[in-house]
Amino acid sequence: MRLALVATVAGAFSGLFGVGGGTVIVPLLIIWFAYEPRVATGTSLLAIAVIATFAASTHGAYGSVDVAKGVLIGLPAIAGVVAGTWLQQRVPQRVIAGIFALVLVASAISLVV
Repeated sequence: MRLALVATVAGAFSGLFGVGGGTVIVPLLIIWFAYEPRVATGTSLLAIAVIATFAASTHGAYGSVDVAKGVLIGLPAIAGVVAGTWLQQRVPQRVIAGIFALVLVASAISLVV
């Protein structure tokens, strides 16, 4: 039941804000299910691929998708994925968690201000 709640919240956040994996799924998998951060990240990425596909399709049906810019952003991001995954496997999980927390706080502050 808790996993279904995590999925529902992630789906809602994805549809509303374009986020869900890193900001919702990862923390809840770690807190509620005691996943290790690396496993939570990988699990979240697979889940968000499914969520993002459906969300992008739904937004596309409303005419809210710029496909060319999405591809322009997505293709170079692949290099970032490779670099980030490589780095995550080599940096202590505590450091990754700390960086992640700082990014979330900075994002929250920038949204409020």
